[in-house]
Amino acid sequence: MGVSPGTVTLVRREILRYVRRPRNTFLPPFINNVLYFAVFGVILGERIGSYGDGIPYILFVLPGLVVLGAVSNGFENASFSIFHGRWNEYIHEVLTSPLSYGQMTFAYVAASTLRGVLVGVIIAIVGVGFTVAHPAYSLVSVAHPLYLAVALTLVAALFACFGVVGGLWARDFDYLTVLNQFLIRPLVFFGGVFYPLDALDGLAYTLSFLNPMVFTVDAVRYGFLDANVLDPWLSLGVLAAATLTVFAIDVALVKRGYGLTD
Repeated sequence: MGVSPGTVTLVRREILRYVRRPRNTFLPPFINNVLYFAVFGVILGERIGSYGDGIPYILFVLPGLVVLGAVSNGFENASFSIFHGRWNEYIHEVLTSPLSYGQMTFAYVAASTLRGVLVGVIIAIVGVGFTVAHPAYSLVSVAHPLYLAVALTLVAALFACFGVVGGLWARDFDYLTVLNQFLIRPLVFFGGVFYPLDALDGLAYTLSFLNPMVFTVDAVRYGFLDANVLDPWLSLGVLAAATLTVFAIDVALVKRGYGLTD
């Protein structure tokens, strides 16, 4: 599957769709995470103190909030693009283009992945701003920048791939809200965003590994802070394998016409 000029054009169209509306795309996660960092990072963080090797709580929650933003926006962009195209029937223009099914799917996933990564970077900047403003905290330094870049990209790409499935499956806009608000977000919250996994005991600790978000949060936290519970390369491998698997499912569904010809 090569990257044809048509693929580049479709990627560009999808990117421009959200870049031209920053108040809808980037402002809500900015405001939400200012509140998250203010409440959980500063107010509760001062009472909780530090975690592990003296990591302030506000820094501990930062990677998890970055994952939450990247996951939500990667999924939301892909699912909305596919569903909106179906709803208004302009997706048929893409389906009748000379692009292969893999190229079409790649374009939607790539544009959505970029949105997830951009939102993740915005959230990281917000978190750094809170640490700089607080005299008790030191400036955030990224422990493994290359690893972090790969992990964050895979996280956003994985849920962009899930977003394609959601966009094909949805029958109205409420379906998209249900998936994002009542499935993805709860999984992220129970994936170790606000608490360390090793704080759990027995069955709760074991069952937590059935949650795929555990691997995403742990990988990004390792990239930021060099703090992890799981083997970081295991987490990266799980993310890569899951992304490729879901992408292959996306291509198969588009090729079959699932949700597109009903």
